[in-house]
Amino acid sequence: MKVKGSTLKIIALITMLIDHIGAFLIEPYLLNNGVFPFAFDISIIPKEFKTLYIIYIITRLIGRIAFPIYCFLIVEGFLHTSNLKKYAFNLLLFAFISEIPFNLANSNKLLYFDMQNVFFTLFLGLTCISLLDKYKGFFNTVIILSITSLPAYFLNVDYHHFGVLAIAVLYLFHKNKKHQILFGVLTFAWELTAPLAFIPIYFYNGERGKQNKYLYYSLYPLHLLILYLIRILIFQHIIQ
Repeated sequence: MKVKGSTLKIIALITMLIDHIGAFLIEPYLLNNGVFPFAFDISIIPKEFKTLYIIYIITRLIGRIAFPIYCFLIVEGFLHTSNLKKYAFNLLLFAFISEIPFNLANSNKLLYFDMQNVFFTLFLGLTCISLLDKYKGFFNTVIILSITSLPAYFLNVDYHHFGVLAIAVLYLFHKNKKHQILFGVLTFAWELTAPLAFIPIYFYNGERGKQNKYLYYSLYPLHLLILYLIRILIFQHIIQ
């Protein structure tokens, strides 16, 4: 079985969408009805909400597959881009474009400083590996990981500093696919289903496939805005 880059993008998009349906539609509904969506003991969930609770858990478990694929695609994008500055600019541009939809989906507010969207994480990850590529050596690696992880930590970007470090791990082992897969799995082992992302990554054949990067980028803020509007229209009574 061979998997192209375009197929990886589709897998990441679909699993992310499923995750966000759980996070931005089902979770608020459960919370509004007094159901804690992160309960480990299903017996404490009221009977009338158990099915929805199980669906919620499934959406979040499926969603863990998305981010490792995005990290891998950032590394592949860096290795094959013909214009690194444009690549970085596009990530940063869509980070700012996505921020209001991200804020609305997370908090129903235009401004929300508790967390920033994943494009900032990907931009910092790209910055990190571009510096790692330029400045070799153990000491330089430690310094670069520190200076690119700190903004991720203090800005509370999605996946925080861990996201930047995960991208760095996949870059540092990119010359050996088996090592990249192994250390990728170990890096994401703290999330139950995230290592499953490395199954399609393992079968990646290095081909980009059909590309429409601006559509691919645009779907992120667009789907967040749509989910927010659905929540307003259908679940208006749960909006605080």
